[in-house]
Amino acid sequence: MNESLVVNDSSAVGEPVPWMEVESLDQHNGSLELSTAPLEFPVNPWDIMLCMSGTVIACENAIVVAIIFYTPTLRTPMFVLIGSLATADLLAGMGLILNFVFQYVISSETISLITVGFLVASFTASISSLLAITVDRYFSLYNALTYFSDKTLQCVHLMLIVTWGVSLLLGLLPVLGWNCLHEPASCSIVRPLTRSNLMLLATSFFVIFVLMLTLYFKICKIVCRHAHQIALQQHFFATSHYVATKKGVSTLAIILGTFGASWLPFAIYCLVGEREYPSVYTYATLLPATYNSMINPIIYAYRNSEIQRSIYMLLCGCFQANGSYRSRSPSEV
Repeated sequence: MNESLVVNDSSAVGEPVPWMEVESLDQHNGSLELSTAPLEFPVNPWDIMLCMSGTVIACENAIVVAIIFYTPTLRTPMFVLIGSLATADLLAGMGLILNFVFQYVISSETISLITVGFLVASFTASISSLLAITVDRYFSLYNALTYFSDKTLQCVHLMLIVTWGVSLLLGLLPVLGWNCLHEPASCSIVRPLTRSNLMLLATSFFVIFVLMLTLYFKICKIVCRHAHQIALQQHFFATSHYVATKKGVSTLAIILGTFGASWLPFAIYCLVGEREYPSVYTYATLLPATYNSMINPIIYAYRNSEIQRSIYMLLCGCFQANGSYRSRSPSEV
């Protein structure tokens, strides 16, 4: 008997269950849950894909964290927030790997709660860090003259404290008792989280998403206004103004589009899904959500010229003490 965090499928009576045998028809549901039933196959293919996703996420973000940590010039507010995002995604990737290991090697209710809480805290910190980066980019444009000041760094530290404090609190809720291990009827599509707990997390996501939409809309207006002012001062033609603003708007569209496409399906399913639904729906919406942590380092780190320069210096061994350069603001990234 292998007690593990697995997915029960709500197949019809007489229809073969693809990944595991269930003890009774009452156990047929679409929740991620602990089960003592024997597995028909040693490993759930969906769990393999989640583990592979976690491995790529951990490797990508570990490089970003190492580069920012060991490069003294990357200490501006923007890179502090990018480091926070990379750390959260690194922990999320490690959580997916540990969940896979504990699920098939060391299964218990306690470990299941700790693993789920760890994943909730990590992904919450990742999404909250994205919001903090958006706020930082807005203030870098709105208060461009005073952005590089001690006050800005203090605000960044405050945002980090709130981000990680709230994330840790949400991650501890299942461990501290807000779970459905003793009340199966209250389970959500992700066991051992209760439906009310999952709805809280989904609602929090939608609040953050709306805030990001609002801020990026304001950023877009500021960018267009600045580009128009520069065009007038330098006597550019209307085509030049269009080209200057198109790049900035396209970048914002990519950021929001990637974030929304990754998380919206799972967040919506968290609100409308029931534990009796087929488990494939849960996996099919959860897996793309993990891809956001895979794409984040590409959008926020590897596209940045200063991080590219640090990676180049690290790989080529071209560390030069006189290689000083001006640190750019988020509005220039």
